Parts: sequence; C-alpha cells; structure tokens
Amino acid sequence: MPAIEHTGLYQLHRGSCPVLVNVPHAGTRIPPSLADRLTPQAADLPDTDWHVERLYDFVGDLGVGMMAAVHSRYAIDLNRPPGDEALYTTRSTGLVPIETFAGAAVYIPGTAPGAGEVQERIKTYWQPYHEALQAELDRLHEQHGHAILLDAHSIRSEVPALFTGRLPVLNLGSNSGASAGQGLLDASVAVLAGDKRWDLVVDGRFRGGYITRHYGRPQLGFHALQLEMAQRAYMDEDSRVATQASMRDVRSLLQQLVLTLANWRPEDD
Repeated sequence: MPAIEHTGLYQLHRGSCPVLVNVPHAGTRIPPSLADRLTPQAADLPDTDWHVERLYDFVGDLGVGMMAAVHSRYAIDLNRPPGDEALYTTRSTGLVPIETFAGAAVYIPGTAPGAGEVQERIKTYWQPYHEALQAELDRLHEQHGHAILLDAHSIRSEVPALFTGRLPVLNLGSNSGASAGQGLLDASVAVLAGDKRWDLVVDGRFRGGYITRHYGRPQLGFHALQLEMAQRAYMDEDSRVATQASMRDVRSLLQQLVLTLANWRPEDD
C-alpha cells in the first residue's frame, strides 16, 4: 500500500504510528457544476478552515498520518451525518450548506440543490472520503491495537449567527468524554492547558462533529478528538494572511499535542 494517496477528493499521507490527523474543511476546490451558482459572498469561501493543513505539516516527520479534503465544504460538509441530522441544539449549517456561517445565501436564487443533487453529492464526495478514512483507521488499529483520530479545524473568533461572544482560542471536543479514553483526554487537556498564551475550553460549543462522534469508539480501541482553533491565533482573520512567524507558536503547541497522542497507549488509562 503506497504511503501517499492523492485522489481528486482527498490527499492521504499514511503514517507509521497510531495517530491520524484529519482536515475535512480546509479544501477550496469548487466543482464546475457549482461555481456559477454561488453568490459572491459564498464564492469567497468565508467558512474555510484556512491554513489548517499547513499548521500540521510537521506530522510526517513524527510518523503521523494526515488526511485532508480537497473540495470546499460548500460542495458537501464531510463533518455532518449523511442523513443531515442535527448535531447541535443551536444553529448550524447542514450537510450541503445553503447559508454561510454569517447567514448569507450560498446559492443564487433558484439554483439551490434539490434532494436528488444532495444524494448525488453524498455518493460522489461524502462516501468515498469516509470509506477511505475508515479504511485508514482500520489499518492503524490492526497494526497497533488502537487508533487515534485528531480532527483538525479552525473558525473565525466571532460568528454571531452560530455562537455569542468570542471563542476561546483552543476548543477541544470529545463528545462529552464519549469519543476517547479518559487518559488520552486528560493528557491532551494537560498539554493544551499548559500553554498559558491561549484560553482553552473542553466540550464547550464544539463537542465534536460527526467525525468525532462516529469514529470515536474507545471501547473498541478507536479514539477521536476534535480541536477547533480560533483563527486569530495564527492569522489575520480579515486578510486571511498567515505568515510562518504567526504560525510558529501554534505549530509548536500542536507538535506537543500530536506527540502526546502518538506516545499514549491504552494501558495508560
């Protein structure tokens, strides 16, 4: 099995340790069938997890794998269930978003996808991605006896339509402790809380989306955590510029976190 897999849907760099970093929302590719239907607000791709794959570009040196989506979440949101069931009691965008986080229309009036197109997008984008993600986690589990998924995200610090106030910089989700072993969660919290430059909340507004909740089955040896970062930590949120200097401190903390995940063993619980 090749160490690197490039498809039109994702890039997968296979690692040699039990950890896989997954980046489902940093993609910016828009399918041709969609491009002419987007409003100017949506065509600017405001809800992209900008630069997240760059923040984690060190993982290969640690023997850690990374999988990253190619397409924008406006094609389909890979972190939502295929049946589009609600994940949060507060407002959230759906499997095929028709509004941006700010509440602006994604589609020019009269061009929003119908049920048939949604099902086609599930078949074209969602299913192959999740099949590959499951296969990679199964491979890690078979090789090491357990697998750890870190679902990596970022978001603007303030999105009034989704949440009130300003987000903490670090938002760790474990589906209220159900998606990862307690020892793994405690070790991760210790690393993030130990860096006093940024505030941390655990299982707050972002407890983990579909990926964390679905793949996190610690009783079977599959552990999953979601880390949502406020983008102010590493980039200018208006210009979207992230320099190496602005990313250095965040990358250093993420290295500590990923190393902690890589060194953890189930018997540590």
